[in-house]
Amino acid sequence: MTDASTGGVLVVGGTGVDTIVRVAGLPVPVADSHVVPPIDTHVGHTGTGVALGLQRLGVPTRIVDVVGDDHEGRLVRGRLAAEGIPFDTVVHASGTRRAVNLVDPTGRRLSLYDPRHPYDLVPDASLWLDALAALDAGPGARHVHASIMPWTVHALHEATGRGLSTSTDLHDWDGRNPHHRPFAEAADVVFVSGSALGGREDEVVADVLEHGRAHTVVVMDGARGSRVTVRDGDRFAMPALDLPGRTVVDSNGAGDAYVSGYLRTWLAGGSVHDAARAGAVAGAWACGTAGTHADLVDAAELDRQLARLDA
Repeated sequence: MTDASTGGVLVVGGTGVDTIVRVAGLPVPVADSHVVPPIDTHVGHTGTGVALGLQRLGVPTRIVDVVGDDHEGRLVRGRLAAEGIPFDTVVHASGTRRAVNLVDPTGRRLSLYDPRHPYDLVPDASLWLDALAALDAGPGARHVHASIMPWTVHALHEATGRGLSTSTDLHDWDGRNPHHRPFAEAADVVFVSGSALGGREDEVVADVLEHGRAHTVVVMDGARGSRVTVRDGDRFAMPALDLPGRTVVDSNGAGDAYVSGYLRTWLAGGSVHDAARAGAVAGAWACGTAGTHADLVDAAELDRQLARLDA
């Protein structure tokens, strides 16, 4: 069931497949072999996670990307079709992105990421222009969220030119890597992991707000919660949440779930405080099931958890 009040979201890039390997601890000791529990394969990656999370939360969502004519590409198509998410693609001979993610008993992960495509790949602009035209025809708020494949920044600029709101997730940016810079400066809402910021977090957040168009920067930091800075000076911390009956078993996709919960609430007119709390609930929920994007919170459950926190 969709909620027209939130309008539509276009997710650009970031589909792929994860192979999940559960290990006794991280880092993994050097050895000829390790016996591990059953190895699972899941449709994963960041764009897929945001699209699946938004759709599950009742936000009509569309996704566009470059994939391969391969087994992994068919897995992605099948999962998105099953969720009712339109998926427009360009097929490239390099194949579909994939990753091997090592997960320890506490749910921490180490991802070995295979970006697959040539770095300078830029598909024909009709891939996102046609989807933007379809988005324009929808009701209510319209928004574009870009994964950080190099070509997707063009879609952010196009969305801005059309008066649409935008967002991106910089993941483990250290504030210096030039790959992330165009995205940091092009989106209205910038999400970033705190994992590589260290003692430079305040400096990096200030840099994004000074040199980019962002009005909000959200630092997502796992068990340490999230920190939100708004251009007008509002700054606050949102603690990580423990949900009854949802023991943390796997952090794969938790950041993507946070982004979907945040965007669903913010696009519906909620405050940044409400959006960050919704993101915290969605992220915590995702950690309660093994596997990437295996069990994402729906709108009814998110609202129930938020009501419980208000009680």
